[in-house]
Amino acid sequence: MNIEELRDYCLAMDGVSEKTPFGKFARRYDSLLVFYALGHMFCIADMDDFTSVSFRSTLKEIEEIEARYSAVAVPVNKAMKYWLRINLNEDMPDSEIYKLVSRAYEIIKEKYSEKR
Repeated sequence: MNIEELRDYCLAMDGVSEKTPFGKFARRYDSLLVFYALGHMFCIADMDDFTSVSFRSTLKEIEEIEARYSAVAVPVNKAMKYWLRINLNEDMPDSEIYKLVSRAYEIIKEKYSEKR
C-alpha cells in the first residue's frame, strides 16, 4: 500500500472529502492528510512519512484488533481514544487495513447520518 492507493480508496467512498487541516497549528503537521465523511474525520495518514495509518474504531473493536496484531500502535494524539494507528508493513495485511478503514467510514456514517 502507498499513500496514493489509500487516497484513491478513501475518495471512492460516497461523500468523502480530504483536507490537510493541521498545518495551521504547526508547520510539521502540513503533511497530515485527513479524510472526512459527513464533516467528521475517519482516517488520517502522513503523506511525507507514510509508515502508519490512523482511523476511527470502537473500543470493543480496538481491543479485538490489538489482541490479533502487533502492528497496532498508540495514536499520535493519545486523546483519540476511539482511534487506532496501524504500522504498515508489519503483521496486518493491507486487505485488513482497507477493511478497517471502510469500517471507520461506516462508523462515522452510522453515528452522524441520524443527526442530519
